[in-house]
Amino acid sequence: MLRRTGAIGTLIGLLTALLLTTSATAADPLTRPAEAADGGCGVLAPGATAAAERAVEAACQQVAAGVWYTWGGGHGPQPGPTYGKVDPSDPASEHDPERLGFDCSGLVRHAYAQATGADILNGDASAQYYTHRTAGRFTAADGLAPLRPGDLLAYGTSADLHHIAIYLGAGRMVEARQSGTKLMVSDVRLGGDYFGAVRVNTGTVTGPVLRTWGTGVWTKAQPSTRAARVYAFPGPTTVRVACQQHAEVVTAEGYTNDAWSYLPDYRAWVTNIYIQGPAWLDGVPTCTS
Repeated sequence: MLRRTGAIGTLIGLLTALLLTTSATAADPLTRPAEAADGGCGVLAPGATAAAERAVEAACQQVAAGVWYTWGGGHGPQPGPTYGKVDPSDPASEHDPERLGFDCSGLVRHAYAQATGADILNGDASAQYYTHRTAGRFTAADGLAPLRPGDLLAYGTSADLHHIAIYLGAGRMVEARQSGTKLMVSDVRLGGDYFGAVRVNTGTVTGPVLRTWGTGVWTKAQPSTRAARVYAFPGPTTVRVACQQHAEVVTAEGYTNDAWSYLPDYRAWVTNIYIQGPAWLDGVPTCTS
């Protein structure tokens, strides 16, 4: 049997110690950035509220469980996974009625319900982006710099937001993306139809909060029926009203009124005819600019 010289033995000992140190470091969660076994789903940056962090954790639990995307999933009477339905425009959704899971807004609804104990984001992607529970709003031009974990990333146009996801930090998001896939962590897609982001206010909402009535009621870029359309309320919707002013006279639904209200979460106007209350809303200030 050959015997190792002292120098060779010393070298092997050093290499062994190095390998053991490297293995211990990889196994010690305190020495690595926080990430889960499901590919890095978790809070990946500082600055989020405790509620937003809980929402991220709730979404990531569904990723770790291997839950499916399913069209219409998560929109039952209560937040949580449901069986989906067939999307007539997507052949890949043929098995969605057999899959218990979430679509994009169903996942967001579930995550924030788990985080707050209340169903505060019940609706589709547009309703969630335009929620009256808004703590901050960011355009596509703002990029990722101002975002924090738990912010909601929306895709589409102002009139048709078709996708929403939850920001994790470090350029990553958790999403229910499309039929035929499971919930996943992805790089944030800033190009194409990325519209912007919203930070959810999980606390008390300040300012006048009222409710619209009617169906298919369009908000406008200016207080005029001739102004560009921004978003149509599919049905009665809770809204924050910043202020109101006298502008173009409108006749609709048997009423005539010249009062318009500014809705800060939509950056748009709506005639007071479609806001429940008197023609000139009580407790809402007059716009000064």
